Amino acid sequence: MQIPYNDEELQTQREMIRLRRDFHAHPEEGWCEFRTTAAIVRVLENLGFAVLTGENVIAPDARMGVVEERLAAARLKALEEGADATILDRMGDLTGCVGVWKTGRPGPVTAFRFDIDALRGVSESLSPEHRPAALGFASPVPNVCHACGHDAHTAVGLGVARWIASHAHELTGTVKLLFQPAEEGVRGAAAMAKSGVVDDCGWLFGSHVGCEFGPNEIGILTEGYLATTKMDVFFEGTPAHAGSDPEKGRSALLSACAAVMSIQGLPRHSGGDSRVSIGRIEAGEGRNVVAAHGRLELEVRGATKEVNDFLADEVRRIVHGMAEVYGVKGKVVKTGESCRYVCDPEAVAILEDVAKVLPDKTKATVFTTERGSEDCAVLAERVRSLGGKAGFFCFGTRHKGHHRPDFDVEDEDAMLLAWRVFTGVLARLHHV
Repeated sequence: MQIPYNDEELQTQREMIRLRRDFHAHPEEGWCEFRTTAAIVRVLENLGFAVLTGENVIAPDARMGVVEERLAAARLKALEEGADATILDRMGDLTGCVGVWKTGRPGPVTAFRFDIDALRGVSESLSPEHRPAALGFASPVPNVCHACGHDAHTAVGLGVARWIASHAHELTGTVKLLFQPAEEGVRGAAAMAKSGVVDDCGWLFGSHVGCEFGPNEIGILTEGYLATTKMDVFFEGTPAHAGSDPEKGRSALLSACAAVMSIQGLPRHSGGDSRVSIGRIEAGEGRNVVAAHGRLELEVRGATKEVNDFLADEVRRIVHGMAEVYGVKGKVVKTGESCRYVCDPEAVAILEDVAKVLPDKTKATVFTTERGSEDCAVLAERVRSLGGKAGFFCFGTRHKGHHRPDFDVEDEDAMLLAWRVFTGVLARLHHV
């Protein structure tokens, strides 16, 4: 348990828990985070931050995996739930925001990234044994919930904002707090990077709750997470009566099934770990109709960009080949993409230095990983490509596993640990 050791920490801890539970009870999937973004903007501006929204932080043409028909409904729902209409007007159809604090004194430009979206595809448990349900802040939205802890990330970001406003007289340079949409499916960081909002940053740090770390533990990443590409595949065939004249048809269902078997059997790569996952297939219109439509949702991952790109290119080759074999049309649409996360030794050293003075016997571990993928890597690479440095850490908590109906940040005091790390970084890079 993270024990507050002064009044500032106690108040911050209480506020982060309050905010986290509010966001948890109002989950919004990627690109639909209108209420969430409006709430963040309101808090930041009340603290004195300059806040960027809309095309100042998101390049519309770089968004991936946008389901346009969901945006209007999400925006209306946000209004019904009390979102500020003037803030929504500033945002337009683009969620996410960046709080900017300029101290007016020379110093570095540092960005912290916090993802804000909930997960689509999981309905939260309503069992009385599940703490959010028992305490009344579980998701009321079918098939959408905070099953990965981004609600906690957002609350930590606002806790850090509160610290910056209170300690501004002690700081130098500029701090940017990036509240990024659409991390799930690795769809949002590319659009935020392309906006140029981090191009002046000398440092960027991100974090994640849980993963393989427990209470009072932090993991300091050196390198890891898998490069990944998410793809939707569409087959368009020719319908026909399956009994009277099947020869006139061309089956999108058969081409989709053949593609599944071939893609799942792709050769792996000697350059490092690789993954192929086909998570969904749907096809056909009826029992006695040659199927006119088929669709796959899939992903590939690789230890390096080269391994990932090899798999993605093979998927495209197979889709086009199967379309030719079965006489149908095939199309591959990229819906998300991220790269390997590489942390700079200087950033790792700063996090290690911060960890040395954390209270409550916090255990710090330097680690690499080949598990999962992390959208923040795209922002990190943007900063690194322009001469900056990037770092990343995990802060532990009790949980039953990510992307499950019963996921919860069971030890909400874990947010105070993350807050201490972020503010510790600022104290080392930006202190007068």
